[in-house]
Amino acid sequence: MRDATDLPALLEVWPGLSAEARVEAFLTLPPDLAEPFFLARSPLGHAQLLQGMPESLRRLWLRVLAPDDVVDALQFMDPEDRAPFLALLDDATRREVQALMAYVEDEAGGLMSLRYARVRPEMSVDEALSYIRKQAKAQLETIYYVYVLDHAQRLEGVVSIRELFVARPEQVVRDVMRRDFVRVAPDTDQEVVAGVFAHEGLLAIPVVDADGRMQGIVTVDDIVHVVQQEATEDAHKLGGMEALDRPYLQMGFWSLVLKRAGWLSILFIGEMLTASAMGAYEAEIKHAVVLALFIPLIISSGGNSGSQASTLIIRAMALGEVRLRDWWRILGRELLVGLALGTILATLGIIRISVWGEAFDSYGPHYGLVALAVGVSLVAIVMWGTLAGAMLPFLLRKIGFDPASASAPFVATLVDVSGLVIYFTVADVVLGGTLL
Repeated sequence: MRDATDLPALLEVWPGLSAEARVEAFLTLPPDLAEPFFLARSPLGHAQLLQGMPESLRRLWLRVLAPDDVVDALQFMDPEDRAPFLALLDDATRREVQALMAYVEDEAGGLMSLRYARVRPEMSVDEALSYIRKQAKAQLETIYYVYVLDHAQRLEGVVSIRELFVARPEQVVRDVMRRDFVRVAPDTDQEVVAGVFAHEGLLAIPVVDADGRMQGIVTVDDIVHVVQQEATEDAHKLGGMEALDRPYLQMGFWSLVLKRAGWLSILFIGEMLTASAMGAYEAEIKHAVVLALFIPLIISSGGNSGSQASTLIIRAMALGEVRLRDWWRILGRELLVGLALGTILATLGIIRISVWGEAFDSYGPHYGLVALAVGVSLVAIVMWGTLAGAMLPFLLRKIGFDPASASAPFVATLVDVSGLVIYFTVADVVLGGTLL
């Protein structure tokens, strides 16, 4: 491996290194590079480095992390391995970490930091600034915003450092603070918190319980990892597999197999229904073998349209662009979109079959009826695929499942089976008395 003191070189090879090699490379970094490099790692990276380094160094590097970052790292360790690391913390930090670990990992309480700037509403601006300077020495998470708490720790208002600096020194904090501010509850899901950050453009959001008492703050730095994690999970699910819980190159062979085999088996069993559907129309295929030529065209068009619709709706849900109550608007919109897309594909199909039938006699004397059957089927199947792909995420959200589970492969499999039924039903009607 290249010299680890060459930081760009280390960053380049880092993803492909084993956990042991990462620790070895990290320990060769000079102090001025080691700390920022360590802080820039993910929670999983922190856990792997801490567990892999000599015990004599663990206390030093564990104390570099803020309490909420320590919690994130401990979440990636087995429960029985956490106690020795907790014992390395000073009493105050240990209490903070244990308090944070009481919250669910993927909720605001599990993301928040207990270190934030706070002042009393009756303080003067000059007193507040002096008090904030003292707090800053305690490694505050952020001092962009200052939180105004009463004696019962209830959050009365928020004021920015800039607002304090421009206010007159003798003014009272109560007169310069903002009483209308964004807040989240400790049990707010991390995806919702990420949406609040995106919508409001804030650097930190207070976490407040049902009685209005301040619990902590979630910073934009905390949420960046969450956004990346959620996007990665959704991408994996959209690909028709379980989400990986660690980077790809760090997944064991059998872990990768198990993560992918479940959904792949379900999809395989679903596709077996396609064979059953074709078996049910064996007589029609024998009488009009030409129909079999267009089966791949028919089922792929329906699956592709359904995959498009599900991807669009799942992403719109993730961004908060559509909600459950919008299902009927989406239904009407996708119905028209499916009709338009189906008509476009049907026109292309009819032209293709008609030209080849006329020029090369490829599809027999009744190629016109074959073209009509394929065209009508395409319109119906693309409409059905579009509606299925658009509505399935709403159904999953309604019953409490992740809409991303309505993955493209899952929708395609569903539409494949039903598409064959639609195709042969239309063919029976159009070709009855001629080919059938």
